[in-house]
Amino acid sequence: MKRKFWNWIRNETDGERTLVLNGEISDETWYGDEVTPALFRKELDAGTGNITVWINSPGGDVFAAAQIYNMLMEYKGDVTVKVDALAASAASVIAMAGTEVLMSPVGMMMIHNPMTIAIGDSKEMQRAGEMLDEVKESIMNAYEIKTGMSRARISHLMDAESWFNAKKAVELGFADGVLHEGEGTEDAVRGAEPEGVMFSRMAVTNSLLSKLVPKETEKRVPVEQLEKRLGLLRH
Repeated sequence: MKRKFWNWIRNETDGERTLVLNGEISDETWYGDEVTPALFRKELDAGTGNITVWINSPGGDVFAAAQIYNMLMEYKGDVTVKVDALAASAASVIAMAGTEVLMSPVGMMMIHNPMTIAIGDSKEMQRAGEMLDEVKESIMNAYEIKTGMSRARISHLMDAESWFNAKKAVELGFADGVLHEGEGTEDAVRGAEPEGVMFSRMAVTNSLLSKLVPKETEKRVPVEQLEKRLGLLRH
């Protein structure tokens, strides 16, 4: 019997359905635990009414995610997306299909440039690069529609491999709200608004480089000093 990392739960009171999407996005099932478009469509079309989609996924196949995104965008009811723990990479594309996107206060979202594996000569490598550029443009369409952000800024965030906590995802427009926000929390009573936090792989790299080669000097750093600084960074 095939296992699936998602299931449907129907609320008999109001007819709404809940979809739990928990696992890697794949074009086809290899181990029986991937989220695939064919199985997703079959279960999506098995009922009607508004739906809630809970997402906890590290991502996966971008073309499979694109199919699921389109299915949800074309769905005749409202689609509320709730990011349970993680909506990373291709899973973040699926999240953009929500009529409303809500993040868990402990959830994360990540966007980055598409990646692939290519084998062949320089022409094959060039074609692979061109294909990835086109895939990036298509992914940016989904982010742009949801956030209203400029394509240049979206591209920069993808280049940097950006991670957003719930607050930052809302600030940037990738989400519409934070789950359980204002439910009698101490911050709500004080009126304080926590800042959103974003992690960027590029920013971390630049920070490490600044420690190795200080900006205030343009002189080349001797190899011995670089080795010493690298040694200090390891501790």
